[in-house]
Amino acid sequence: SSPSESPILFGYLTLYNVFSAIGWSLVLYTTTRHLLTAPYLPSSAGISNGPKATSAFARLFSSLPGMKSGAPSVLPTSSIESFVLDKLPFLEPFIMRSHTLYQSAGLLTAVVQSFAVLEVAHVVLGWVRSAVGTTAIQVASRLILVWGIAERYEEARTSPFYATMLLSWSTTEIVRYTYYALSLLSSSTSPISYQVSIPYWLTYLRYTTFYLLYPTGAGSEAFCMYATLPKSNPLNSGPWVQKMLWGRWGFEDWVRGFMFVIWWPGLYMMYTHMMRQRRKVLGWGPGKTIGAAP
Repeated sequence: SSPSESPILFGYLTLYNVFSAIGWSLVLYTTTRHLLTAPYLPSSAGISNGPKATSAFARLFSSLPGMKSGAPSVLPTSSIESFVLDKLPFLEPFIMRSHTLYQSAGLLTAVVQSFAVLEVAHVVLGWVRSAVGTTAIQVASRLILVWGIAERYEEARTSPFYATMLLSWSTTEIVRYTYYALSLLSSSTSPISYQVSIPYWLTYLRYTTFYLLYPTGAGSEAFCMYATLPKSNPLNSGPWVQKMLWGRWGFEDWVRGFMFVIWWPGLYMMYTHMMRQRRKVLGWGPGKTIGAAP
């Protein structure tokens, strides 16, 4: 049954989207508050390590054969971070606070994001019209970042890119889930006795904010993964080829390196897909369909 034919299903999907929007609002609030008000050490004091991984997921991943990283445990300031601090010193408080953001927002983000596995079930059960493969890949990539990367590696969860990743994720999801909830409530076949309308500004945000948030989100994801690689990687000086090929890179290091590479064409595919969707929904540019259903 479609949501319009089943009041129970309609209510469940509506509440799922509402609570998801609330959850990501809490992530955005926690992240912003930490970056603005948390105590921090100056850059001269070095990076303050975040908490060690303690979740059952992290222990399970760590126990798998070959899943032992060659990444160092000492966290030097990255070359990117040093460059930013040198050129834009006013960003130092925010960058230094980002090193401990995981302590404030890590668990909350993991819990909120983990509920997204229900979206795969929604598609499989036919409750939501979407491609199973695409939905599964999108959810899996987020879970990999939450449980397989940030939860396990200090280099990822103390990186400034972890903060920009959460800011991009939470802003995107607040708009997306709010839009979905109102889409259900505004449907002409809704089982409720009244309908609400989707404000145009929300539709505009839904199909416009990706211009900024997709590159910052996906780029931050990629560089969080990159931060976990052994320092014998192509972007660092030294005989990195020999170090990569002769024992410094473990199996999972190669996997994360491969993921870092494929993240960029993946971003391009999603970016161009959203541009096409924007033209269809907002009715601007070639291929426009004014008034098309989202």
